[in-house]
Amino acid sequence: MRIAFYCPTVDLSDDTPSGDRRMADLLMAALRLAGHEVVIASRLRSYGKDPDASRLARLEEEASRDRNHLTRRFDDGERAPDLWFTYHPYYKAPDLIGPMLSQTLAIPYVTAEASFAGKRAAGPWAAWHKASLPALARAACHFTFTARDREGLLAGGVEQSAMVDLPPFIDTTLFEPPMRPRPDNRRAQLVCVAMMRGGRKLQSFHDLAKALTRLGDIDWQLTLFGDGPQRAAVEAAFAMLPAGRIHFAGRIAAQDLPDALARADLYVWPGLGEAYGLAYLEAQAAGLPVIAYDSGGVSACVTGGKTGVLVSEGDDAGFATAIRRLLQNSELRGRLGSEARRMVLGERSLAVAANRLEAALRLVVPASRSRLRTMP
Repeated sequence: MRIAFYCPTVDLSDDTPSGDRRMADLLMAALRLAGHEVVIASRLRSYGKDPDASRLARLEEEASRDRNHLTRRFDDGERAPDLWFTYHPYYKAPDLIGPMLSQTLAIPYVTAEASFAGKRAAGPWAAWHKASLPALARAACHFTFTARDREGLLAGGVEQSAMVDLPPFIDTTLFEPPMRPRPDNRRAQLVCVAMMRGGRKLQSFHDLAKALTRLGDIDWQLTLFGDGPQRAAVEAAFAMLPAGRIHFAGRIAAQDLPDALARADLYVWPGLGEAYGLAYLEAQAAGLPVIAYDSGGVSACVTGGKTGVLVSEGDDAGFATAIRRLLQNSELRGRLGSEARRMVLGERSLAVAANRLEAALRLVVPASRSRLRTMP
C-alpha cells in the first residue's frame, strides 16, 4: 500500500527530542518493514498549548489549503494513497485533514493513540474538543497502546470492535547482541533517561530525589541521561544529596545507549503521568529491572512483579523501599532483569509491531487493493 502518514502534534522534520516524534518514527518504520510505502502527508502542526479560538480558526484554514493541495496533486496524476494513518489525534491536536480527505478519496482512515476527553466538551477547550471528534467517528480502526486509551475511546462512543491493541514497542536491533556481564563488588549503579522539562517531568525528578535521600546507608550512584530547559531545576532537586552520588551525563546517542544501560544494575524513574514510556522498554531490553510509579500508561511497558516494581503514584518512601529491596537481592534483580529483556526482545520489537499492524490493516483494506503480505 501507499500510506499517507500524519502526526498533528509535532513537525516530523524537527529533530528536537520528543516522545511523539519518536513514536511516529517507529510507526512509520514498522509500516515500511511490513512492505508499505509511507509518505508524510502534511507537516501542519495543530497542537495548541491553550484554547485560542482564533488559532483554531487559522489552523482550519491551513488544513483546508492542505486538503485542496493534496487533492489537486492526486487529480494531476500522482498516485493517491490507499490508506490514511494519523498518529495521536486528540483535543489539543485535532486531525483537521485526514477525516475529510480520506472521505473525499474514498480510502480507509485509521489512527494510533487517539484519545477522547469528554470533560473538554464544555469549557474553554470545547471548540478544540469538537474538532477532534471526526477522527473518532471516521476511523475504521484505532490502534490503542494502553488500557487508558481503550477506556477513553469507549467513553467517546467508539466500538470495541474498531480497536486493535498495539502495545508500545521499540527498535530492538541495538539491544539484540548479548549483554556484557555486570561486574560484581562495585558501587551499585542506578540509571535513568528522561527529558528535563517542567510539569510532571520535573515533579518526577523531585520525587526520585526524595526517594534517594532515604538510601544514604547504601553505596549507590545515579547516572542521569537527558537535558532540557529545566536542567538547572533538576540539578537543584538533587543538590540535597551527597557529592559524588549523582552524575549528570547529558544527552546520549541512540547507538551508545545499550552499553550505557548495560553498565547499570537498576532503572529508576517515577514517570508521573507518563503516556507509557519507551525508555522503560529500552532499559528492559538491556536486562534492567525497572522501578516506576503505577501511573498513566506505565503498566503498558512494565509488568509489576515480573519485569520490575510498580509503586503507588507519589509514594517516594515506597519507591525507596523498592530500590533498597532490589539492590540487596541480586537473585531477584537478575530474575526480573532476565524476564524484562525476554519480554521486550520477544514481544515489543519492530517486527512484532509490523505483524500486528499488518494483520489489522489486512481487514481494513481489501487485499486486492493493498497487496498486503505476511511478515516472516
